Amino acid sequence: MKIDAGIPTNDPRESGKATKLLEDLGFDGAFTAETSHDPFLPLVTAAIETEKIELVTAIAVAFARNPMTLANLGYDLQKLSKGRFILGLGSQIKPHITKRFSMSWSSPAARMKELVEAIRAIWDCWQNESKLDFRGEYYTHTLMTPFFNPGPNPYGLPKIYVAAVGPLMTKSVAQSADGLLVHPFHTPKYMRETTLPIVEEGLSLAGKTRSDFDLSISVMTATGLSEETYMNAVNACKSGIAFYASTPAYKGVLEAHGYGDLQGRLNLLSKEGKWKEMSSLIDDELLNTVAVVRETPEAVSEEIKKRYGDQGDRITPAFYSGEEGLASRVIDALRD
Repeated sequence: MKIDAGIPTNDPRESGKATKLLEDLGFDGAFTAETSHDPFLPLVTAAIETEKIELVTAIAVAFARNPMTLANLGYDLQKLSKGRFILGLGSQIKPHITKRFSMSWSSPAARMKELVEAIRAIWDCWQNESKLDFRGEYYTHTLMTPFFNPGPNPYGLPKIYVAAVGPLMTKSVAQSADGLLVHPFHTPKYMRETTLPIVEEGLSLAGKTRSDFDLSISVMTATGLSEETYMNAVNACKSGIAFYASTPAYKGVLEAHGYGDLQGRLNLLSKEGKWKEMSSLIDDELLNTVAVVRETPEAVSEEIKKRYGDQGDRITPAFYSGEEGLASRVIDALRD
């Protein structure tokens, strides 16, 4: 099981240093998330300043771009990192795509599958000198002259991971991508009873097996090196759960544990900006069901292994405490 962690994206000059630190600590992968900054640019300095650690966008917003731009970015970062890049994509939700990015939105699962297939067609053209003739419902790529063709990549092609929560997107990802980015708002029960059977169905439809596919699981954790920092992490984790649980896309996770009615209440409070009230609705049972909550980093690591040791190919512990030394203790315990 590989162990990953996030790096800051607010200053690309610092991203390389942060990634080098993760590499020195023994992490297998470093990921960037597309929030208030571009997720690709920080990985340029990360690629230059490291040698072994894998570099992942988790996630870059797919529908804010087109297959050709994503193909270029992925191809170039694969070359710069000498074969260590993974193109991680996500759909985002309709309001962000249409109102923030001013892009079109329709049938996200089908569109994502086609987008991944289009990227692969472009890469095949560059890598194997095949004719570019991709004609889909959402994307068409039929022109590639020598001037715009970068030629074969000496480090091969990157893997493509895609984030999914719902059944349609999960099946689409299993069919078309190399791995699934499991959202931190999940539970082992939801994974076991909903996600994994759909993954197996999608793999079967594509003629693939589980060994051909990676599960990259992000895990919400709350721990600390003191009683004060532990409680601060617990409260921050509750806020994170409340935020995710207010989103309709994640209602299925709540329903799996009898909390389906909570989503509507949280959504209403979020529209009123009542963030503290939202956190107060997250009881200890839901907290411990979604997140790994333990008083010590070592206990967190043991619980992660217990929950995901036979499911995940990659694990990303999401820390709600930035204490120095905490991450290294978690990874040391995970390695034991």
